[in-house]
Amino acid sequence: MQTKDKSKILSAFLFPLILVIIIWGVKITEDLLQTSFHTFGVYPLKLEGLKGILFSPLIHGSYQHLYSNTLPLLILGWALFYFYRELGLRITLFAWIMSGLWVWVFARESWHIGASGIIYSWAAFLFVSGVIRGHPRLMALSLLVAFLYGSLVWGVFPLRERVSWEGHLMGLLAGIVLALFYKGTGPQRKKYSWELEEETEEEWDSDNPPYWMTSHSTEDPAKDGEDKPRKREEKFPTRIRYVYKPTQGNKPPAPSKE
Repeated sequence: MQTKDKSKILSAFLFPLILVIIIWGVKITEDLLQTSFHTFGVYPLKLEGLKGILFSPLIHGSYQHLYSNTLPLLILGWALFYFYRELGLRITLFAWIMSGLWVWVFARESWHIGASGIIYSWAAFLFVSGVIRGHPRLMALSLLVAFLYGSLVWGVFPLRERVSWEGHLMGLLAGIVLALFYKGTGPQRKKYSWELEEETEEEWDSDNPPYWMTSHSTEDPAKDGEDKPRKREEKFPTRIRYVYKPTQGNKPPAPSKE
């Protein structure tokens, strides 16, 4: 493996690793201070709950909650920043704000905390983006995400009382919206020559055909239609000769006089 590839693989881990370190640091700080930061989460339709749009993904209710989110954050985060290097930060930022804001508007009255919304956003973006782009490597990534985290879909239903299924659902929707919005940005499927030719032909204006489809001559078209026949007549003039043979016993008629 080349040094450039190794550097790209390692750098893709940077942001997800920093995020995991921060959320672990927040949880450890809670334990050291013997307190809870859950009031920094999202509380729907309350002004005090707006700050949770920024801080709720950093707060977890228990270590079990934190354990379950750590590995998906590292794996999905690495995949996002490796395959969508130029979009990674934008997707994360917009997913963070969109999912948090939608939870504040639509969720039930309760404190909503945890990075699950980010995980659902990343997973949805990676899956949908790979499918709609038709890129072989990205489609393979979509299948891998579906295989590893397909069970996440059950988290968007209200099956467990103390689980913020609204945060999961809003994260999922944010990822889908972002995948559709950024479908023309980032890695694209390679187009073959015949596809490019078809696109070029569709762009041709019927009144302005390409150069190679038009006839070219150094002579004026008018000359082709007029001068050539005229020259042919001058070179081979047409002559009509009349021969009169009187019938036997008849004389030729006398010429008339005016």
